[in-house]
Amino acid sequence: MQKPQSSNAPVRGSEAGRPEPGASSWSPLQRAVFRSLWIASVASNIGTWMQSVGAAWLMTSLTPSPLLVALMQTATSLPILLVGLPVGALADVVDRRKLLLVTEAWMLLVALVLGLLTLAGLMSAWTLLALTFLLGLGIAFDGPAWQAIVPDLVEHQELPAAVALNATGFNVARAIGPALGGLVVAAAGPAAVFLLNAVSFLVVLVAIYRWRRARVPSNAPPEDMLGATAAGMRYVRHAPALQAVLVRIGVFTLGASALWALLPVVARHELGLDATGYGIILGSLGFGAVGSVLLLPRLRRSLPVDRLTAAAILVFAGATLALAYLRFVPLLVVCMLAGGMAWLAMMSSLTVAAQTASPAWVRARALGIYLLVFQGLLAAGSFAWGALAEQFGNGSALSFAALVLVCGLAATWRWPLHMVQGLDLTPSLHWPDPKLVITPDPADGPVLITVEYRVPAEHTSDFIQAMDAMRSFRRKDGAVRWGLFRDLADPDRYLETFLVPSWAEHMRQHARVTVEDQATEARAFAFQQPGVEPVAAHLIDARAFGGRTLAEPPHAELPIDTQLRL
Repeated sequence: MQKPQSSNAPVRGSEAGRPEPGASSWSPLQRAVFRSLWIASVASNIGTWMQSVGAAWLMTSLTPSPLLVALMQTATSLPILLVGLPVGALADVVDRRKLLLVTEAWMLLVALVLGLLTLAGLMSAWTLLALTFLLGLGIAFDGPAWQAIVPDLVEHQELPAAVALNATGFNVARAIGPALGGLVVAAAGPAAVFLLNAVSFLVVLVAIYRWRRARVPSNAPPEDMLGATAAGMRYVRHAPALQAVLVRIGVFTLGASALWALLPVVARHELGLDATGYGIILGSLGFGAVGSVLLLPRLRRSLPVDRLTAAAILVFAGATLALAYLRFVPLLVVCMLAGGMAWLAMMSSLTVAAQTASPAWVRARALGIYLLVFQGLLAAGSFAWGALAEQFGNGSALSFAALVLVCGLAATWRWPLHMVQGLDLTPSLHWPDPKLVITPDPADGPVLITVEYRVPAEHTSDFIQAMDAMRSFRRKDGAVRWGLFRDLADPDRYLETFLVPSWAEHMRQHARVTVEDQATEARAFAFQQPGVEPVAAHLIDARAFGGRTLAEPPHAELPIDTQLRL
């Protein structure tokens, strides 16, 4: 199972009792907790890649159908499509350490059942698909939580190095695991790799159990699952930078899924390879990815991110065509090495972009949706390419997939990744707490917030344009409605309004505002009349208080919609 990367507030070096790290790419490994979890994740990834070889090879011995073999990838990826939205919210609202312990235990159990049933000779094609689906369900719950804990383990400035190390560890496992899995399958059968995978999950369980997560205090009210899921979807809907990442990963995955889905069929039935040969070809993709880790820093310095990802798409399309038509295994291995390099260049660029486009409060949810798009289209693509291969042959399906990848280059220009770079989504915490006469309960609402501006006529068009960006950030952070109105009797007076479902959600807005949002506010505020500041008011549904009485009567000089200066 891949252990991805990214999310919440980091534990600072002084708080963790460790010295501030240097700028080394290896500095995260100086931290004992990160190091132990990283080693455990590499072991788990090796076990999972061994399992992938064993399961795919076992399926080819149970049925000759390309569709059923391709459905192995679908069974792994489909769970994230089914539960991707709520599991991201779950990882944001519960203790992630406990969630990881449960999911790792679940996957250990499924891998153990796989091994025992195979040993007993009771495995069928559909039983294998069902158990692969259950293992994929564990991965679906595990992924967002695993990604969200990485910044708890390292310094903020170490995050890029931690991401690179995680990618390196995963691809080292992808290089070693398939070849090792092929050898074990050839020597002892698929059951052996299933049982070894169960042991790898046990290693991760021990590492997570030994970790004691430092809790980060928050003044924001806690979220429930339904509200957190809705907030995550609302954020994605109003975050163009994150939408660009989701479109790019979706377009690439749809075409790239053909190579992963049809590789076992081509290796066995067209190349005539045994399990070891299949493991070597699959492992060459991993070795290529490991090699690209050494080249990527130089490539990123010399190429813009969109040009780098465009080149990676073309190279992966070439590797897909090579699988379709090359039958000289050594040359095919070379092409798979290049394909592995392109795969890592593309996926690492997109993963870093997804993390960069998501603030801490919603990062696990955003990454859950990112994984949903990736795994969902991997599942759908695997099914589609398998069905196409069954009707028209593997070569035709792989050729069409390469064409889809090349046509997907259009997304590079329509949804560029460079718009994500340079975003500062750390919390600004610059909104003051409202000074209220009436103290509402967290569930009271809806809440209407109004902000009054005084803008000279000569700045009207610039102000309205700046407020379009304000609308996006209000909606991302929790507003369900937004409006900007001009006073017909006083044309210099503008009133911004936004509606929030509850008082608790508005208090969460205070904690969610980022440095990037603060800059958006500053651009809009710059068009105010000199010496005049915007004035905010908080109004709550008059029925929210029902028959309740105030603890103390309001002072006569204070209006009920107590004004607050931003």
